[in-house]
Amino acid sequence: METTPRELRAVLAQGNRVTLMVWADLDHDQADGDALREDFWRECERQGVSRAEFETIVFAFAKDRLENWIQFLNEGATDEKVEGPRVKFDREVGNAAKKLAKMCLRGADGESLPKSLQWSCKNWRELVGRMR
Repeated sequence: METTPRELRAVLAQGNRVTLMVWADLDHDQADGDALREDFWRECERQGVSRAEFETIVFAFAKDRLENWIQFLNEGATDEKVEGPRVKFDREVGNAAKKLAKMCLRGADGESLPKSLQWSCKNWRELVGRMR
């Protein structure tokens, strides 16, 4: 979190060719993605980042662990109240990432998606909208 302002400045210096994406797990003390995003905002603001600059960041936050998303994408279900199984093979992660991009692109955000995945797909679609 402390390095985000420096990383954002490096990205902004590149112009519109790159976007800073922050991937993280929501710890037990974070209610949801908005709460963690606000923690990032407070740190960025403390280090002199403007709100407009901050709003260019795309956040993807999984509840507990990203493994829950991989479990959902590969098996069709997960319980974000418990940690998903550890992933042992890179191919499994790659396949899940492709499914995730397709789902988010289609606008999938129904009740069947884990809440943190819904939140992160919304952020991803906002990125795509800004890039058009």
